Formats: sequence, C-alpha cells, structure tokens
Amino acid sequence: MTNTKHHHLLKNAEIILNKRFGYPTFRKGQEKIITGILQGQDTIGIMPTGGGKSICYQIPALLLEGTTIVISPLISLMKDQVDTLRELGMPATFINSSINYTEAAKRFQETRQGKHKLLYIAPERLSAGQFSAQLATLPISLVAVDEAHCISQWGHDFRPSYLDITPFLETLPDRPVVTAFTATATPEVTEDIIALLHLRNPNVCITGFNRENLSFSVVRGENKQDFLLNFLQNHREQAGIIYAATRKEVDNIFEMLGKKGYAVGRYHAGLSDQERAENQERFLYDDLKIIVATNAFGMGIDKSNVRYVIHYNMPKNMEAYYQEAGRAGRDGEPGKCILLFAPQDIYIQRFLIEQSTLEQARKEKEYQKLRAMIDYCYTPHCLRNYILHYFGEEMTETCGKCGSCDDDFDIHEITIEAQMILSCVVRMKERFGISLVADVLKGSQNKKSAQLRL
Repeated sequence: MTNTKHHHLLKNAEIILNKRFGYPTFRKGQEKIITGILQGQDTIGIMPTGGGKSICYQIPALLLEGTTIVISPLISLMKDQVDTLRELGMPATFINSSINYTEAAKRFQETRQGKHKLLYIAPERLSAGQFSAQLATLPISLVAVDEAHCISQWGHDFRPSYLDITPFLETLPDRPVVTAFTATATPEVTEDIIALLHLRNPNVCITGFNRENLSFSVVRGENKQDFLLNFLQNHREQAGIIYAATRKEVDNIFEMLGKKGYAVGRYHAGLSDQERAENQERFLYDDLKIIVATNAFGMGIDKSNVRYVIHYNMPKNMEAYYQEAGRAGRDGEPGKCILLFAPQDIYIQRFLIEQSTLEQARKEKEYQKLRAMIDYCYTPHCLRNYILHYFGEEMTETCGKCGSCDDDFDIHEITIEAQMILSCVVRMKERFGISLVADVLKGSQNKKSAQLRL
C-alpha cells in the first residue's frame, strides 16, 4: 500500500475518532491495529482492560465496505455497546437469545440492506447451521472476536462455542479480515488463539499488561469481615466490586452489608436472569455503590468509576484475578485492588477443580495455575512485577507502591531453621500438630511431651 493511501486511511480513522467518539488522539496500540486492519491484515490485540479494544474494530467497521461481525460472549455487553454506538450515531445492532425470531429476522434483513455496519452475535449462534448459512450471504469484510482467550483450553474462561468460529469462517465465500482481542493472555494462550482461529500472518499487537493507576495488595492473617467493614467505612461514597468464591459467600456478604446500610447488590448464577440484569444495571448507573459477585459478573463491564475491587477469597488463577481486578480504574484514575487471603481459600479452589468435569490433563493445568496464584498470595516481592512476569512481560524495577513494596518487612534466610522443623515433623512420624512440634523444637519439658516420650 502506498504511503499516500495509508495516510488517507489513517486520516479518516482520526476524523471518526474525533467526531464520533470525541477522543483527540489514539491510545497506545490503537493506531497500529486500526491501520493493519484497514490494510487487510489479520490482527490479534492484547490490551489491558480499559485500553480501548472496541474502538479498534468499530472504527474500521465504519470505513470498510460491507458488514463487520462482532462475536461477543455476553448478551448484556452486546446491548451496552450497541446502545452506545447508536447514541454516537453509528449503525449497529445485535442478534441473540434476548430477542424473538421475528425481531432477529428483521434485524438480519436490515443488515443485509446496509442499515447496520456492525452486527453483534453470540458464539453459540454459530452452532446453528441455518443461521451460519444466512450470515454467509452477507458481504462480511471484518470479523472481530472479542474476549478471544475463551477459544483456548489453556485460558481461564474456555468456552466450547468459540470453537465454532473457525468452521464458520471457512464457509464464507470470501474470507474477511479476522481480528481477535483480549485483555489477559499468556504467551501460550496467544499462540493458541492464532492457531485455532487460523490467523494469517497476523499483526500481533501487545500494548502491555501494566495498569499504572492500579495499586495491588494482599492482606493475610486478618479477619476478613472486620477488614472489609473498616475499608468500606472509609470509602462509602466510592463504587466498588467485591468478589467471592461461592454463591453462599456472596449471599452472606450481601446480607451483612445490607444490614449495615450500604447500597449493595449481588450477582451470581443462582439468581434469576431478571435479578442479575437489574442489579447490574443499577450498579452501572450508580444506584448501587457496591456489587458483591462471583466470577460470573463482570466480563466486559463498562463502568469507568470503579475505585476498588476486593477479592474476599483467592481466585482460581492469575488470569481471572487480573481481569477482575482490572475492572477498577478504567477511567485512568487511581484504583485499589485488594486480595484478602486465608489458607482455606486454597482448599475451596482445589475442591472446585476436583469437582469439575474437566479432563485430567485440563485439571493438571488448572492445578498449575492455582499454584501460581498461591505463590502470588505469599510472595514478599513486588506484586506488580509478579503479575507482569506471569503474562510474559518484565519490569526492570519494583513499582514502589504495591503492598509488598510499601511494606517495611525484612527478608531473612531461614533455610536451616526450616530444615530443622521438617526433620522434627518426620521424626515425630507426622502424627502431631503445630503446637506439639513447636514444644519439641523448644525442648519443652511439659507433661504431654514427657508422656509421649518426645
């Protein structure tokens, strides 16, 4: 492509960015991604939450001829994005299970007539042969796969329906430009996305995982309820999310905070669709300051003023943690990400893995991911560095403002002491608890030690 044409395409993209979206300049990575797409290049964009992924396919959709298909996993997110686009004067619609057959047929016909440049669909729709065949009759110029980590079995939220995307692409008479976007993907998952979507010589754009406006901390050994109530007392006017590992824990926290007078809602798979939708909407519009949820809540939640995310229990892996924590501070203002850790959290997550229907190889992988999450909870080193290293990115210096960097503890070498403790446990035939082991190591002459001839 000539420099003149390249300049012209970019200029048009900047005009849309300014006039339609109201932004003066592109954010990091957006210009490179949009230019590549307009030049017909497959693309994978790995950008942090709040980094502006959607603009990367929305602007090309308006500039390219034909239709852009956006494959997105959440019905609520589709509606939010389409409503926003319409408010900005951009032709978009969605087809999913929330509308009836007649309305779906109407929207499809309008798209065929060129009234909509963007058509959002759920991946589950692609398993219906008739629907895929109808899509194939559209002049599709671009396919954007959102939350693309869902296609990888090594990602944290694998969805089998995502595997229907590639067979669908192969049915199209003219292959469109294919793009994939996610906020959390290890190098292994990135390679998996490229392979499974059959991306052709893709433009791989990783803008970095670092969210400088977020502060990270792990709270160990404190009463979780007391810590939470004290924190919320000091942040009453701020919006925040509290994640818990189980529905029961969510209900308990929700009821406790309700009794304390907080404007709080809850979200988990045990509630009705209507209650979940209402609570989510009330939280988005600030009628509720706090939402207590399981990990069922939040993928793609577009609420910019979340000031804190508290994990009441340790999540199952780093990808899930960073995606959930990343819902704080999407507006670029400071956000607190606090993980309340207790050793029993480990048993909860192990139990959930054991009770799952995953194949053994997948279970082993989940155990490895859990191990990395546990290490994060215990590490005395920079938490931000730990997160970035996990995603294949390195920082040369510590961040200076996470819970570890702010702590004034000293690190001591205790290898010999640890060996002595383990040796004592073995010589006691692993039959006794921590108190008696400590007594023996101290040389205690108490009655129990004497009775057991220890």
